Amino acid sequence: MTSSTKTLRNPRASHDFKGRSCSIASVGSYVPARVLTNADLEKMVNTSDEWIITRTGIRERRIAAPNEFTSDMAAQAARRAMEKGNIPAEQIDLIIVATITPDMVFPATACLVQQKIGASRAAAFDLEAACSGFIYALEIGQQFIMSRTYDTVLVIGAEKLSTIVDWTDRNTCVLFGDGAGAAILQSRPNTHGLLTACMGADGAKAELLYMPGGGSLHPATAETVNGRLHFLRMEGRETFKSAVNAMYTAAKECLRRCCLDISQIKCVIPHQANQRIIEAVGERLGAQPDQVFVNLHKYGNTSAASVAIALDEAVSSGRIQRGDLILLTVFGGGLTWGSAVIEW
Repeated sequence: MTSSTKTLRNPRASHDFKGRSCSIASVGSYVPARVLTNADLEKMVNTSDEWIITRTGIRERRIAAPNEFTSDMAAQAARRAMEKGNIPAEQIDLIIVATITPDMVFPATACLVQQKIGASRAAAFDLEAACSGFIYALEIGQQFIMSRTYDTVLVIGAEKLSTIVDWTDRNTCVLFGDGAGAAILQSRPNTHGLLTACMGADGAKAELLYMPGGGSLHPATAETVNGRLHFLRMEGRETFKSAVNAMYTAAKECLRRCCLDISQIKCVIPHQANQRIIEAVGERLGAQPDQVFVNLHKYGNTSAASVAIALDEAVSSGRIQRGDLILLTVFGGGLTWGSAVIEW
């Protein structure tokens, strides 16, 4: 499956638009060393390997060390992307970190990453869109490239979800893992790069997937801690329905904008949250099983890092080559969702 120059359309291109294209110059990822298997979880909560695999497709996930934080994992992923792209720290103009598990409320985790990788001249800020964060960050980073405000933007999705998971709740603790993925954005001559992105949100469904404690609504107190408000909560059934519909709709809109058919997409990378969600989205899109990239079984749901880690693994394994068309589609708390089409 290859792109067709007859039907490929860049929605950002127009006669009166002076912006330049934006491409992903390199990618990198990092996952912690510790592996938490389903067998390990059987000893912690009332669950089983069969129950977890049947309902989620997850076999194991990575858990960060006690002294390993979101900024550490983000910096590791960034260094690997920088090394692969031969891009020195001093060349980075802007750092965007998408996360719901920052090292602290402030300063931004992106500022901590800036210091750790030595990108002293870069501006830095965090973005919070839950599992949709990486695509939101890609689109924002692209705007800086297209407008010529910056030449090199480092986008990172990083999470230490093990710190906000309720390890007594078998319905949620089996789902999540830790990790980070990074992409470096630049303008590359004679390529389309990031063709389009669709993003959306529905705040009316915020409480389907959220963490009530820790903000100004429920600041940390003995009462909120005892009430377990500082752990994430999820209504699984409704979240599942919303995820499939939102990811499919956003992906179809991106394909429509680019005048593309799913058969022209070399690799579909969906948010790695649940195998049944991935299969449902793929089927509705009409994608063949070998078009859809899955690493969920190894890492579980790493939220904002999910698609970024999968993208790096797809590139590293040779699933994606220069010129291939890629479709990313994600969904997260907020509720938020997004999709993007990229010419690699």
